[in-house]
Amino acid sequence: MPETRITVAHSPDSDDAFMFYGLASNNVDTGGIVVDQVLADIETLNRAAFDGTYEVTAVSFHAYAHLADKYALLAHGASMGDNYGPIVVAPAAAPGEPEGSVGQAGVKGKRIAIPGTLTTAYLALRLYEPDFEYVVVPFDQIQQAVLEGKAQAGLLIHEGQLTYQDEGLRKIVDLGEWWAARTGGLPLPLGGNIIRRDLGPDMIRKVSKLLHDSIAYALSHRAEAVEYAEQFGRGLDREKTDKFVGMYVNDLTLGYGERGRQAVERLMTESFERGLIPHRVPVEFAV
Repeated sequence: MPETRITVAHSPDSDDAFMFYGLASNNVDTGGIVVDQVLADIETLNRAAFDGTYEVTAVSFHAYAHLADKYALLAHGASMGDNYGPIVVAPAAAPGEPEGSVGQAGVKGKRIAIPGTLTTAYLALRLYEPDFEYVVVPFDQIQQAVLEGKAQAGLLIHEGQLTYQDEGLRKIVDLGEWWAARTGGLPLPLGGNIIRRDLGPDMIRKVSKLLHDSIAYALSHRAEAVEYAEQFGRGLDREKTDKFVGMYVNDLTLGYGERGRQAVERLMTESFERGLIPHRVPVEFAV
């Protein structure tokens, strides 16, 4: 009998690595399904999903708004910023100089380095202040682009949210804080796991369970999972890796719950009403 293989694609980041630790360490019963993992930055994964390249993939919620006909949303694996999220940064002022504009004044009309036009970070920034220019820069090169003057500000995702001050940058706005303030405390949905609809309900159910179990295993074996994830942290030490993982892998990752569902619905509704996504997207889970 031929073996059943699926490819699971996710970002090469410490939080995603943590989620998939149960599978990577062979501590999750896959029921005979062979799981191949592919690592790529989130904007590359967003683009690949339009071609249906991978059976299961992490994507930005912004991208999912264009993919719901081809992929179903899994009920676990979400990354949400709970009163924190993508950060717009600019160069720090020299001693004795004024700090410069913050908030919308620090975004409006500025040239901003972004990690991709399909990222939820970019979508949230457009909801916050639509009047800015952008230049697409690989997510791990944005700090340098700002410091070199290639952009007036940068939109940071992943580990840059913890390290920007060490690199001589200052915060203009934290989009997760802004979103929580405007929505009565809802988290900002950034990315989720999706699965190709053509796999059929039986396979979708099996794959959904093994991915859930991988996250649950990591959360219940935190120390060893963080140790594994540290190698994907791009310079973060164990303490900062643990902090970053805790920001984006938590109870909302294991299951959206009513609060997580409301957050996605609010993001999709506001984005559609502002003309930032092509149609309304119902929040329906694969299983």
